[in-house]
Amino acid sequence: MTTITMLLFVAGFVLLIWGADMLVRGAAHLAAAAGVSALVIGLTVVAIGTSAPELAVSVQAALAGQPDLTLGNVLGSNIANVLLILGLAAVVAPLLVAPQLLRREVPAMIAVSGLVWLLATDGALGRLDGALLVSLLGAFLITSAWLARRASTPLADPEPSGSLTRGSPLRNIALVIGGLILLIVGAQWLVDGAVAIARILGVSELVIGLTVIAVGTSLPEIATSVLAGIRGERDIAVGNVVGSNIINLLGVLGATALLAPQAIVVPPAALSFDLPVMFATAVACLPIFFNGQMIARWEGMLFLGYYLAYTTFLVLAAVGSRQIETFTDAMLFFVLPLTALTVAVATYRSLRAAPRPD
Repeated sequence: MTTITMLLFVAGFVLLIWGADMLVRGAAHLAAAAGVSALVIGLTVVAIGTSAPELAVSVQAALAGQPDLTLGNVLGSNIANVLLILGLAAVVAPLLVAPQLLRREVPAMIAVSGLVWLLATDGALGRLDGALLVSLLGAFLITSAWLARRASTPLADPEPSGSLTRGSPLRNIALVIGGLILLIVGAQWLVDGAVAIARILGVSELVIGLTVIAVGTSLPEIATSVLAGIRGERDIAVGNVVGSNIINLLGVLGATALLAPQAIVVPPAALSFDLPVMFATAVACLPIFFNGQMIARWEGMLFLGYYLAYTTFLVLAAVGSRQIETFTDAMLFFVLPLTALTVAVATYRSLRAAPRPD
């Protein structure tokens, strides 16, 4: 293992944390000064910025004739966004879920996930599919901006909370732009270093693509959401994940399908496993978010456990392990039913505890 590889890895991590902190501070200050909720900023500006690595990797892979990497990057990133990122952020600090997310954005994320799955059933995502997805992204961003403008109210004090400090708009815009640049560069360096380390350790490139690259391009979301939770900007933490998932599917996958010289081929494995898992994680957000409108620490640990199980399955399948059948049976007949029962009981208790209308 070379010194340059380790320096690249460490430098990428430092830039990532620094960039995430700058981005959260700048976005939160701009939201407060403009009278726009931090949730809307997280759903749009922050989500677009932290999805930039996915876009760069996916377009580059499509142009290089690596459609499996393109599709795997988007699907793997969306799964990691929910299970890994929200899990980590909730373990650090329980996350409050805004009612707006339950009414609009989470159903939109579920609908978009189902649409991509439907478009992929013919085995390919072509230019028409890409044009449709990009058009829907435009509609989503315009609608979000219109709703934010309608809901915004003038603020007598641009510092509604003690966590926000005054600063000129130019300074806060510079923080956002600088944070995004550091996030993108840091994520790229960290991924390059991690891939080099994995190859030195003898891990196959298939496993690297399924795990390191998907998680690596989600590192900006990880850093941003966890630090947003620590800094008390929890609307940004949750909104960033939901917004990033929508933008990944509509913007990243749509733009890639639109720009790629050939249609993105969807392998049977993605149709039978990764797309259903991505859709299931999106659907799982509804009952989890609904319970007290909060993601508790135990629910964060549940998400992390499922991400570990998902990654374990990918590794076992990649290396052709005989243990995969035993692992699958344990998940299907024990872990999943037990989780469904736990979530159902928690939802029932949340419904009973909710105040009844007069």
